Amino acid sequence: MTETEAEIVPGRRREVMVVLPGLMLAIMLAMLDNMIVGTAMPRIVGELGGLAHLSWVVTAYVLGTTVSTPIWGKIGDLYGRKTIFLASIAIFMVGSALCGMAGSDIFGGTSGGMGELIAFRAIQGLGAGGLMVNAMAIIGDLVPPRERGRYQGIMAAIMALAMVAGPLVGGFITDNLNWRWAFYVNLPIGAIAFVWLLLRLHLPKYRTEHRIDWLGAALLGVGITALVLITTWGGTEYAWGSWQILGLVAVAVVSLAVFIPVQRRVAEPIMPLHVFRDRNFTLVSLVGFLLGFAMFGAINFLPLFQQTVQGESATNSGLLLLPMMAGMMAISLIAGQAITKTGKYKAWPFFGGVVMVVGMWLLSLQDVNTTTWQTGLFIAVLGLGMGGLMQTTMLIAQNSVEQKDLGVASSASTFFRSIGGSFGVSLFGAIFNHQLTANLTDRLGPQAAAMAQGGSGRLDPTALAGLPAQVRDGFLSSLADSISSVFFWAIFISVLVPVFAAFIKEVPLRSGPAAPGSAPKDGTGDDAKDAMPVAAFD
Repeated sequence: MTETEAEIVPGRRREVMVVLPGLMLAIMLAMLDNMIVGTAMPRIVGELGGLAHLSWVVTAYVLGTTVSTPIWGKIGDLYGRKTIFLASIAIFMVGSALCGMAGSDIFGGTSGGMGELIAFRAIQGLGAGGLMVNAMAIIGDLVPPRERGRYQGIMAAIMALAMVAGPLVGGFITDNLNWRWAFYVNLPIGAIAFVWLLLRLHLPKYRTEHRIDWLGAALLGVGITALVLITTWGGTEYAWGSWQILGLVAVAVVSLAVFIPVQRRVAEPIMPLHVFRDRNFTLVSLVGFLLGFAMFGAINFLPLFQQTVQGESATNSGLLLLPMMAGMMAISLIAGQAITKTGKYKAWPFFGGVVMVVGMWLLSLQDVNTTTWQTGLFIAVLGLGMGGLMQTTMLIAQNSVEQKDLGVASSASTFFRSIGGSFGVSLFGAIFNHQLTANLTDRLGPQAAAMAQGGSGRLDPTALAGLPAQVRDGFLSSLADSISSVFFWAIFISVLVPVFAAFIKEVPLRSGPAAPGSAPKDGTGDDAKDAMPVAAFD
């Protein structure tokens, strides 16, 4: 480490410790929301109706996050991350408030409640897209990669803690209050994070030209949205050969085909293609995509399994996720400390991928007779795998780019995980709905299938208890088999994670703030002014 770097790192470390509480609260906003809403979903469906639309509540949120993530990362690079970060928190809070009012008398009652909730979740997702990417980029601004493992390990542990607290809070709210508070609870947390960061966060400004690639952002958003709609509607709402699906395919192909040359020509591309020349960056982007696909797509159905098939209360279903979060937290902390100490990281994504495959396989074995302790053991294994992947992929992505592209690297890492989640939620949701309809038709007849899947259906744990024993058993068996099939298909996605991770190169982590090749050690050269902060703070 040079003398300059030795002076920078301690100062940045103190800066991180000052702003870390605000960053952790912002991360908790996004993580708590996902887990709280997942626990409350059976009750939400019970009040607003539409079991067939369950996956769309998650898909709309993840899609909003996915489309906005590259934009948040780029405008953070151009205009300074503090203002952009605060704006994302504000949008997230507005979306949360609207979600809590969906289906209320303010908007005309519950008749269109599910549609309103889906639309408001998209708004909430737009804000969430800036939370994680800017939090990680802020750490990248203040801490060099060699030190970053320690802080990202702490933040991963906070994410795991939020994922533990989320189901517990969601369960308590669902059992004792009203599902609307699953969204309203974000408001005080968001307000505290906003005020803390407004007062405490001071970041170096970088000399960059202020240009936003709005055309590229629009093309990417249209293309990704079309792809998600194809996976959501294909084979369910519309036949694969229908004009609707074929039209969406054409829109996706044209949008993404035009997107590539646009990125090559504009001055400030929303997704600079040169970052993909780095082998590690491309590989961890693929790993992140597959991780999001398998993880978000499959875990979305765990609370439904626990509350309906296993008969647990919403609170208990939150407690039953503790083994997964404990495993994730333990490995995240161990990995963060080990990477900081040794500078070696290659083994962790491979380890995480292998263990995740085992966890998905175990969960695919569940049926109506699976006990809660067995499920706890299965998801603990899944948590161990997630802990080896979540933060190491972000660290490798950031270490692969120049400092001026740090926001792009952070947003790309989050983007590919989010787009994987979008595809996973929509595709696994389609698999679940198709399998559930087939199972119910076989066991109880087409009328039962129509009742459960119809937009007016309000089958939740309370309603199931009132059904005749034979009908209830048939429904629970069908539901358990359908959820298990989701985890079965997730295996084929998960197995690709360790395959790609095996090809990651062990590039030494930098001990200073500038990226390799971004500036000579004497601070000269054109790149130096892009990589090093000037004497100004926002």
